Amino acid sequence: MAKILIVDDSEMMRESIKKTLRLGGHKFITAEDGLDGLQKLQNDIDVDLILCDVNMPEMDGMTMVSKLTCDTPVIMITTENSISMKATGKKHGVIAWATKPFNSVKLLNAINKIIKRKIRSKR
Repeated sequence: MAKILIVDDSEMMRESIKKTLRLGGHKFITAEDGLDGLQKLQNDIDVDLILCDVNMPEMDGMTMVSKLTCDTPVIMITTENSISMKATGKKHGVIAWATKPFNSVKLLNAINKIIKRKIRSKR
């Protein structure tokens, strides 16, 4: 079971992601935009993974990941799918990209692979 930070300005999308994470047995915390996400990370350093949207008010997802001071893996879940956007994300440490609407099974599989890899690297 992992603890995952969900960062998305859409309440409906946050609820959909939470439902998927519950199915996988994961814990989660939520944030409404990148600024809120950074604040949540300062208060809760035990986050194993971040699921983040790109287009949000206050602070977008790319700006948020560029400001991360931790090595927490990031999966972007967004409608943005351009090669240049993905390259920018990779430059800032994004390790996977899921296009909305996402497939719950594929997302859980990706999350579980990343969490297993993270656990192995800590040993």
